[in-house]
Amino acid sequence: FQEGLIDMSGPAAKYSIFSKLINIVMVITKEDQVDPHEHEEAVRMIGFKAAAYIGEAGKNVEPDEVKIYETLPLLEQVKKYEELPRVIYVYMLQSQGLLHDTYVYGVDAKKVIPTFLYPTEVFDGAVVSGNCVSACDKNPTYVHLNNPVIEDLYDRDGKDINFLGCIVTNENVYLADKERSSDFTAKLVKYLGADAVIVSEEGFGNPDADLVMNCNKITDEGIKTVLITDEYAGQDGASQSLADSTTRGDAVVTAGNANEVVVLPKMKKVLGHLDAANIIAGGHVNSLRPDGTIEAELQVVTGSTSEVGFTKLTAEGY
Repeated sequence: FQEGLIDMSGPAAKYSIFSKLINIVMVITKEDQVDPHEHEEAVRMIGFKAAAYIGEAGKNVEPDEVKIYETLPLLEQVKKYEELPRVIYVYMLQSQGLLHDTYVYGVDAKKVIPTFLYPTEVFDGAVVSGNCVSACDKNPTYVHLNNPVIEDLYDRDGKDINFLGCIVTNENVYLADKERSSDFTAKLVKYLGADAVIVSEEGFGNPDADLVMNCNKITDEGIKTVLITDEYAGQDGASQSLADSTTRGDAVVTAGNANEVVVLPKMKKVLGHLDAANIIAGGHVNSLRPDGTIEAELQVVTGSTSEVGFTKLTAEGY
């Protein structure tokens, strides 16, 4: 399990929005005979059930703030702001298998073809995370429910853009699946009449190929395309940032370099398994030092390089 670290009070707290929240932490210990698939399912279902139970406390509570978001049926939405450029958000979801799954209305995202969603459906919980991989750029359910890309597009809707909605697509492992999904995504974008598209990735490495395929095929339809990703440019920032690249990717928003090294001081109180720092993505065998400090890459910090922009980081080229 490649879960991450949240520094609640130390120098790495600034890298994660979760350090500003009240977090309920489940510490789960499995029996030795439980295999990885059973372990993953048990942990995921425990999380879902706990979240649903805790969520009941929010019923019949007076909210501190009310925001109204509205997307009309397609033809009505187009007509409402017909003088403005039509923008669609392509929402890539991690779906590579064990520990890498996301669910759309309860369906494993690897089993769906790209489909249209009202943005408000995302806020209502249509997309749920079962993703236990690299901490820095996975989208927990909380991030899906509060997706800042969607919020920002709604803020611009009717002002300088006409926000038509979201296309959710997956990031499967095999080339044939990547080709199918990117073909469908580009076809849907063109069918819906988009003038411009924002594409956000989840994860890195293998999904970089999906990001590039989506970019190439949408751009080839004559549609302006902006990519949101993070970078793995090495600890010195000098390496190629993505596992794939394209000259068509000439408008990119970056959430920072996940290979940057951070040192976390020893804490008086730790929730969870501290020795996990030596094995999670971004750590190494000696990340947990004898004095209790942790030296690791930024990759270990939950949400630090969020590819939907739920972070304060970026990276600059020189």
